[in-house]
Amino acid sequence: MLKYLLVVGVIAFVYFFFIKKKPLKNSSSNTKLEASDMVECSSCGTYCEVSESFLSEGKYYCSQECVKGL
Repeated sequence: MLKYLLVVGVIAFVYFFFIKKKPLKNSSSNTKLEASDMVECSSCGTYCEVSESFLSEGKYYCSQECVKGL
């Protein structure tokens, strides 16, 4: 019985320290967007540059039509 517990312990050790990936932090919330970065329109899903997009209520939109489509 002790052999089985030892094997399970070794497998758990290998899994938690070598195989299991640590979750990545959401880097988009920590970094500021530059004018050439691409963002997705919250309404239609089209990607456009930050400098050409419209920001409304914390969301990016590709055109005034998408903003009005709230």
